[in-house]
Amino acid sequence: METKVFKPSEVQAAAQLIDEGQLVAFPTETVYGLGADATNVKAVKQVYVAKGRPSDNPLIVHVADQATVERFAQPLSTAAKQLIKAFWPGPLTMIFQLKPGALAPEVTGGLTTAAFRNPDNAATLALIRAAQTPIVGPSANTSGKPSPTTAQHVLHDLDGKIAGILDDGATKVGVESTVLDLSTNQPAILRPGAITASAIEAVIGQPVMTEQHHVGATEVPKAPGMKYKHYAPAAQVYIVDQKTDWPAALKWAANQSVPIGVMATNDVLTANALPANCEQFSLGTGIQSATRELFAGLRHFDTETEIKDILCQAFDNKGLGAAYMNRLNKSAGQTHFSV
Repeated sequence: METKVFKPSEVQAAAQLIDEGQLVAFPTETVYGLGADATNVKAVKQVYVAKGRPSDNPLIVHVADQATVERFAQPLSTAAKQLIKAFWPGPLTMIFQLKPGALAPEVTGGLTTAAFRNPDNAATLALIRAAQTPIVGPSANTSGKPSPTTAQHVLHDLDGKIAGILDDGATKVGVESTVLDLSTNQPAILRPGAITASAIEAVIGQPVMTEQHHVGATEVPKAPGMKYKHYAPAAQVYIVDQKTDWPAALKWAANQSVPIGVMATNDVLTANALPANCEQFSLGTGIQSATRELFAGLRHFDTETEIKDILCQAFDNKGLGAAYMNRLNKSAGQTHFSV
């Protein structure tokens, strides 16, 4: 099929495709999502087909308001309402217990819970309102590959497989939303993102569990990114842990007979002489820009087929760095550079 690219001013045309049961990728402040009517089982099944996504990997439901969540979920707790007021629209996804039969198993992975998010993007909120339905929205990429942060990334993976893309330029955050499980007694972050545990605790006045990012091989994950390989380019990624490790890493790179990709901040790139066989991709000036550029850099080197290895800078695993390192560790398969 032809994949049409829509401007934000063409939201009505994109919404018409959603209403027809077709797939339309949409922008958020985090990454681009692959949209389908969350109440249309046939359309939802096509999301899994287009992405090559495992069927037990649940989908996040994108909504335009709190009232839509209340149509499907059990009564919201005080904490949930506080978090909605504080962070929606924004990069916080929350998991709630559902009313019986409220959403199809294809959306929930067969669970009695579902994840909901109100994205901070005017074009996508207009799309949801125009379609008059909540929209599922996993990242709009081939399953396992780096998430898309531009419409061009979506086209690279899904051109001809989906009906349309709503193009609103590059995303602002660059990694997926924080996923917070509110279906259990103690809130737990299942996927770190731009909304940190400390920010959530400050709103709800209770501790949040933060070490819940993985599930076993036979378990059904409550949120995306907990079970399967994610964010991985074709090349092997090596995490360079400290700025002092870069001379050794670049010495190793210089001794390789093939080109090596290097992803680091400007200070690292200017402080170290890159060997002639290294191609650099700047992660900017710090953790915010690095988080925004991480997937773009991985995708950049995915198009450079001669590059089989990528050296990528680590950051402290705290605050936004927890989200960055979560994605980098998954893309590298936990592989760190060592002499």
